[in-house]
Amino acid sequence: MWKLALRTLRLRKGGFLATFVAVFFGALIVSACGGLMETGIRSETPVQRLAAAPTVVGGQQTLKLPEDDPATLDPEDKHKFENATLPERVRLDAGLADRLRAVPGVTEVVGEVTFPAQAGATSALGHAWDSAVLTPYALKGEAPKPGEVVVDAGLGVAVGTTLPVAAHGTVGQYRVSGIAEAPQAMRDAAVFFAPSDAERLSGHPGRFDTIGVFGGDAAAVSAVVGNAGVVTTGVDRGALEFPEVNKSGEDLIVLAAVSGGLSAMVMVFVVAGTLTLSTQQRQRELALLRAIGTTPRQLRRMVLGEALVVGLLAVAAAVALGPVLGNWLFGRLVDNHVVPDVLRFEQGWLPATVAAGASLLAVVAASFVAGRRAAKVRPTEALAEAAVERRWLTPIRLITAILCFAGGTALAIVTVAVMTGPVAASTAGPAVMLWAFGLAAISPGVTKVTAMLLRWPVQAITGVNGRIALRNTRVGAIRTAGAVTPIMLAVGIATANIYLQTTQEAVSNQAYTEDLRADAVVAGPGGLDPAVVSRVRALPGVESASEYVTSTVFIETPFDSNQDKDGWPALGVSELTGNAAEVPETLGRHVGDTLSLRLGDGTPVDVRVAAVVAQRPGFERLVLPAGLLAPHTTLGLAPQLLVRAADGVGTATLTSRLREATAGSPVQVGDRAALIAAHAKGNEVGAWVNYLLVGMIIAYTVISVVNTLVMATAKRRREFGLQRLSGFTRGQVLRMAGIEGGLIAAIAVLLGSLVAAGSIVPFCLVVRGSVLPSGPAAIYLVVLAIAVVLSLAAILVPAWAATRGRAVDATSIGE
Repeated sequence: MWKLALRTLRLRKGGFLATFVAVFFGALIVSACGGLMETGIRSETPVQRLAAAPTVVGGQQTLKLPEDDPATLDPEDKHKFENATLPERVRLDAGLADRLRAVPGVTEVVGEVTFPAQAGATSALGHAWDSAVLTPYALKGEAPKPGEVVVDAGLGVAVGTTLPVAAHGTVGQYRVSGIAEAPQAMRDAAVFFAPSDAERLSGHPGRFDTIGVFGGDAAAVSAVVGNAGVVTTGVDRGALEFPEVNKSGEDLIVLAAVSGGLSAMVMVFVVAGTLTLSTQQRQRELALLRAIGTTPRQLRRMVLGEALVVGLLAVAAAVALGPVLGNWLFGRLVDNHVVPDVLRFEQGWLPATVAAGASLLAVVAASFVAGRRAAKVRPTEALAEAAVERRWLTPIRLITAILCFAGGTALAIVTVAVMTGPVAASTAGPAVMLWAFGLAAISPGVTKVTAMLLRWPVQAITGVNGRIALRNTRVGAIRTAGAVTPIMLAVGIATANIYLQTTQEAVSNQAYTEDLRADAVVAGPGGLDPAVVSRVRALPGVESASEYVTSTVFIETPFDSNQDKDGWPALGVSELTGNAAEVPETLGRHVGDTLSLRLGDGTPVDVRVAAVVAQRPGFERLVLPAGLLAPHTTLGLAPQLLVRAADGVGTATLTSRLREATAGSPVQVGDRAALIAAHAKGNEVGAWVNYLLVGMIIAYTVISVVNTLVMATAKRRREFGLQRLSGFTRGQVLRMAGIEGGLIAAIAVLLGSLVAAGSIVPFCLVVRGSVLPSGPAAIYLVVLAIAVVLSLAAILVPAWAATRGRAVDATSIGE
């Protein structure tokens, strides 16, 4: 049977090419997503600034959160914890460097601080000159004294030049005492200050970002550091130099898992549909094999053998090209700031193995489904079975549909009854796949029913051609369903995901603006100098001005069962002082209660609940004093000042006065619209990722649609020839085919819209109290237009090719 399978490949090139394409693109996407996941897991980052230090000590960026209330657990029980990543840079006490110098074998210990700086028109990072040995930099000139700087050679500044440098909210004039040259390419330009200047400008005196250790044993260093930090060597040092890689790696893992899993599920249906259609078109051949004595087992082995040969070839090509696609996708993520550019793309053998296994498993499952019906018929019924489509509803299809519809219904109920805010997308999103797979399992029957519902309008518009097209659609329901299913998947997934994203963005912007009273904003990329804040508050025409700080905090006591490893969003404002806090009513606290928090850099602090307020569900946050929150952020200062105009003062007048008052300071002044636009831009990263995922899946389903329709239409050459011999003109045949394409598109659009509604409606009810999503209707119209054009093009082009010759010649060609 294997030898027969290999021989049939040469005679059935069209059908097997279609299977090859379906498997290839599915395996390619899964392999690429596997590479992204491996990159996130490894999170390998080349060391740059710390390359010369064999051992690097950094702050502990992980916080252990108990999964259960410690007060209710038996002290002898083993407590379960989950690790949360602290969002702000965790710094080390400078005294640790002195203790490390006493470790036997240690020859040198160097503390390092890093802070944003603006050297002239160039963004750079500021450091103390004594930490240049960690790279090491070569110096041309002299080391900086207070009031002097050594600049990176890439800045193109000459020694002796006076350079304006903005850092920590202030601008100073510094004499360039030397030029530093790095031994390798660096992501960020460097500006080196005298140690006393660097300590002042870092905003965290007496603290180091990292400590480089030369000599000694890493184990001995770890023993001294203990729980005060983490000790790294080799490639792990890069994670301390670029701490943002840790969070980005986690996000990349989730992104790859979702997109890869979704693609794998779509691939199963696409490959199954392609193989089923290919096998159905060979019913006469398979029937004859059964009639001459081929056993069901042999027939199944032949179908499996054919599918495996094609699948192995497709998987081999996909695995070879998977890293290419993965690297391209990674590049797009870097370009759109989803992941930092210092992260290195890595793809080894494991993603290729997983992609190959998943793809071949899909091929085996699809070939089993495709060959099962042909193998079950009795030889005496074989030829009759080949003549017309018969029973399509099998127990497997029915059970699959029931389970998927039950799962989709359950997720819809959970979305409405349990979820709040944007988190509702975590259940609404998967629901669209369950609804789609449920309909796909019974698509022949659903296609027949939908075609019957469309009968009257189609006949009224298209006449006799429409009646024949409707009859073809109903009689060839399995064939038609093979084309309807991928379009339905594409329409449903695209519509649901895009409108979930647009609705989420709209609700987020609304939540941000509904309590926003500011008329203007003063923003400082390196933080706002308190002196600037004081000048703005004293400015005529300013009614109030509040610092605006964002971070994340974690509640330690009392135990919060609803808190996950993402913690609580925190907002710092000037209206609160001391240790007062405003909390949402959903937290279940009362005025006067005390909360023990861990701030974004891990610092413990107790706050007193001064107010309990109702906040928009899903957007709850803790409001703390800016003076308490800002020092424990990576920047160390408030990055924004929100300003409200006094009565009678217009926005233009206010912003003009603000620019005059802040002239010479490293700040930017914008109006309310600029503030809202900046917030909306922060959502663009998530939107872009979502659109990328949708784009990949749609591209795959588009290929599948073209694949299926071209294969199905090309096999109807004999049918078209008979129609032409019976009196149809070529134009009538093409019009009939076009109407069939329109019917396929209409059925797929209706079903896809139904699938999308099963996800969108529960989500919109939760986040905006309406069944309709936010977003332009043009999105839906574009999706529909693509589906229609795709269906018509994929059926008319091969139909045109199939009707080019003489009708009598077409009827003489075997099936």
